[in-house]
Amino acid sequence: MTRLSVNINKVATIRNARGGKMPDVTLAAVNCEKFGAEGITVHPRPDERHIRYSDVREIRPLITTEFNIEGNPIDSFIDLVMEVVPDQVTLVPDAIDAITSNAGWDTIANRNFLTDVCSEFKKKGIRTSIFIGALPQMAEGAAACGADRVELYTEPYADMFPKNPEAAIADFIQTAEEARRCGLGLNAGHDLNLENLEFFIRNIPWTDEVSIGHAIISDALYMGLEKTIQAYLSKVKIF
Repeated sequence: MTRLSVNINKVATIRNARGGKMPDVTLAAVNCEKFGAEGITVHPRPDERHIRYSDVREIRPLITTEFNIEGNPIDSFIDLVMEVVPDQVTLVPDAIDAITSNAGWDTIANRNFLTDVCSEFKKKGIRTSIFIGALPQMAEGAAACGADRVELYTEPYADMFPKNPEAAIADFIQTAEEARRCGLGLNAGHDLNLENLEFFIRNIPWTDEVSIGHAIISDALYMGLEKTIQAYLSKVKIF
């Protein structure tokens, strides 16, 4: 069954906008798990405009399900991951000034680099996932790099979904099938929400995990965090 990991970056964004410690990022992580989330995702960036490296260190001992750290594997990120030892690390090729992740890795052009990074993390027993676009050859390339999983970058799916769901999902099914053929686990994330999530899972039921942040925190403003998490769980627990 597909697991729901809640990305709490947006909670940190609100805190940082005002300064201080409100809302409390660590409490948000604990409450997300208490309300049913099966994992917590954080994506620290070098400028620490939302999740800070110190947040990652504080959250780690509080997590009882799965802790997933996303980010571009620059030296400081690698050092943080090796120190904290999360359950999973997701490698994302985001530029330092990127507002949000906007592309997946070219796992063929970056094979040597990604192979070295995957090897380093796997020495610590950390499951390693590579963020890719919906291109079957990128899944094959991720397997060649030694990754355990890929995470499909789903913004293109979310953008096309309202107009043509079948066309929106087609490339993702092909890439997910290639990932499975290569023996990779499958994650997905970016702009998944209550409208498009269930269709994605029904068409790719072997999805191991979805990581959702912006939509969950936004919906929680209207529905409350507990009801929002339960609503998202109902969209992934359909089999």
